[in-house]
Amino acid sequence: MSALHTPQAVRVGLLQMQAHADPEHNVERTLAQVRVAAAQGAQIVCLQELFRSPYFCQTEDHAQFRLAEPIPGPTTTRCSALAAELEIVLIVPVFEQRAPGLYHNSAVIFDADGTQLGLYRKMHIPDDPAYYEKFYFTPGDRGFQSYTTRYGRIGVLICWDQWFPEAARLTALMGADILFYPTAIGWHVEERPDIQRAQHESWELVQRSHAITNGVFVAAANRVGREGDVTFWGASFVAAPDGQLLVRASHDDEALLLTTCDLGAVATTRQHWPFLRDRRIDAYSPLTARFLDHGA
Repeated sequence: MSALHTPQAVRVGLLQMQAHADPEHNVERTLAQVRVAAAQGAQIVCLQELFRSPYFCQTEDHAQFRLAEPIPGPTTTRCSALAAELEIVLIVPVFEQRAPGLYHNSAVIFDADGTQLGLYRKMHIPDDPAYYEKFYFTPGDRGFQSYTTRYGRIGVLICWDQWFPEAARLTALMGADILFYPTAIGWHVEERPDIQRAQHESWELVQRSHAITNGVFVAAANRVGREGDVTFWGASFVAAPDGQLLVRASHDDEALLLTTCDLGAVATTRQHWPFLRDRRIDAYSPLTARFLDHGA
């Protein structure tokens, strides 16, 4: 019987870390923490968005393209070997060079034998002050997917994807029981404390809502610490299918976040809250429009 139909407990690990200037240093520190997570029982480990470097999208700088790697490449090769050695599922965000002049904000999913199960390319690309991602990344073209791993069926989305209910819904409909969101989000230095608080609350609230409306676990791994004009707010968390927080990291410190997800809760929650049953798919075709001019 597949992992999709077998209730089981899976130990999830999220790494919340502060990036340093040296990419190799970041990789070494991160892989060392992956080992710690596995030693503490983690079966699925998710790294933060663009973990190999500081968040370079705060400026538009052609020199930053040198950080990109092909897939497979040096970082993914090391992570594949580590996943196989530790027998864990490993979610590895990568600044992907697909071809000369063609780059993606991506995540590679390795199964517990080191096999590359999937490659997700970030679908929603932001362009905000200090988040100039459209300069660097082409929108993803692989759609929303899920992956049957040794420890359960998972989906992976990336950061700005967090705000879009369509992305969570489609990934859940593809069979994912846990949605993982590698993330790099924080506060600008000029924002007032009340604005900072509201932004964080909105970020967490929308993802916990995805958990409820889809009956899935949601796990967000954010970076932490000051980089340039942005202080990344950490607060990585895992929410259950009823939206309740299972665990949350602090705003200020690096963290290895571990919790157990009982995948049987997915079926139980969906039986009590049958949102998927009651969807009116016959009435949703207007969602494919950019905007509906109701005044016409």
